[in-house]
Amino acid sequence: MASPTRSSRVPTAEELTLGIDLGTSSVKVVVADPGGAVRAVASAPYEVASAHPGWAETRPGDWWQAVISAVRQATSGVPVAAIAGLGLSGQMHGLVLTAASGDAVRAAILHLDTRAHAYLDRYRALPDAALDRLANPLSPNMAGPMLLWAAEHAAAEYAVARWALQPKDWVRLQLTGEVAAEPSDASATLLYDVPGNCWDGDTVEALHLRPEMLPPVLESAGALAGRLSSAAAQALGLPVGVPVAAGGGDTAVAALGAGLMQAGDVQLTIGTSGQVITPLTSPSASIQTGTHLYRTATPHGWYGMGAVLNGGLALNWVRQVLGVDWPTLYAVASAPATDDDPYFLPHLTGERTPYLDPHMRGAWTQLGLATDRTRLLRSALEGVACALGQALDALPGGAGTQPIRLAGGGTTSPAWRQLLADVLTRPLRPVDLPDVSGRGAALLGAVAAGLIGFDDIGTRLAPALGELTSPRPELCDVFARRRSGFADQVTRLR
Repeated sequence: MASPTRSSRVPTAEELTLGIDLGTSSVKVVVADPGGAVRAVASAPYEVASAHPGWAETRPGDWWQAVISAVRQATSGVPVAAIAGLGLSGQMHGLVLTAASGDAVRAAILHLDTRAHAYLDRYRALPDAALDRLANPLSPNMAGPMLLWAAEHAAAEYAVARWALQPKDWVRLQLTGEVAAEPSDASATLLYDVPGNCWDGDTVEALHLRPEMLPPVLESAGALAGRLSSAAAQALGLPVGVPVAAGGGDTAVAALGAGLMQAGDVQLTIGTSGQVITPLTSPSASIQTGTHLYRTATPHGWYGMGAVLNGGLALNWVRQVLGVDWPTLYAVASAPATDDDPYFLPHLTGERTPYLDPHMRGAWTQLGLATDRTRLLRSALEGVACALGQALDALPGGAGTQPIRLAGGGTTSPAWRQLLADVLTRPLRPVDLPDVSGRGAALLGAVAAGLIGFDDIGTRLAPALGELTSPRPELCDVFARRRSGFADQVTRLR
């Protein structure tokens, strides 16, 4: 079921592929043509429930109903007989306990969930060699600690579950009737030997988990994982037998959709959180710097990731507290920086890279009588940019000079882009494309169907990049002082 790295035939103009992007609170479905151009987009929401503090769950059945709704909406204006392939992108780090029948035996635990924090002590007791193979910071938001929690606190469901699946893998099971995992999601579970590219059997045994619950791993996100079953085809209104790609974790698939495939390239995405990622040609353990190391969506390769929890989340909080709309907030990014400005520490919900500290909290410091709303708003933008700069510095190869790609809905303001370039001291170039995760999923469907190869995605199908935003040399010194002051304030308040 391995997928080709080169196109095996020339697709016809009539052929289309479908990308299903399973997000945290909604699913988005993209219809794309053989050139990767998006023809149609639709979405459908579902609930994230929190029955207790720190919990975040969704009923998998709600995912499936939303997929049906969004697929039917997206394909309502296209010839469904032309759908030649289907791919998936999905929220990472979740846990879906699944019966042999394919039904979920309880609500899915999501990446936002922190209930398994106490079980990290079992990971800390593992040998150093095992932690090196896992190659990632220990986080309660990953499937391994969640599975430890389920073994004790959902023992009945754990006992009857045949499979422990990632969210998009459960959706794919509904599509094809076939159970599988793939490296980009599996490498983010804290149950995976990242350099060795396989489940870490020794770690699973040491944690006293059931190894038979872990599904077989396909070669890559573009591997053929099965074909659309008659039941799923009827529910979705699609042809029976459409090739279905394994799919991948949303970060890896978004990178693919944005054409980020060359080692040394860096992409910054700002949404609710912020991420800086770079493709790597070889694995390197990254737990010392608080960065993550995962497999890419391609058959060969890894990517390093620095994760900032409070990107748009912190800016939205500031916007609401100070009573301004988004255009007003972004407009103050053009206000000049001074050494007397306040500092904003955006760590409202803790921080990952580089601190790995869930107990960090936000603050405004260096306030004075001359501090007004404009200076507070500007400092909030600068604070988020400084936090992203710390994540970038921790990233393997992050200290480069080449332009950084910008993606995500939180990077569209020109004034905000300029401030980011000044703080990061790097030129920025936006990816001129919406729906990169859905587009990446559709491209994976095309790979699984044999319409294209991964080489095509990195070359002729790469999206266009927008206008370059360069840091202003005359402001280099003031922003160097501001970044140094930000780091000093974080150290003082931790």
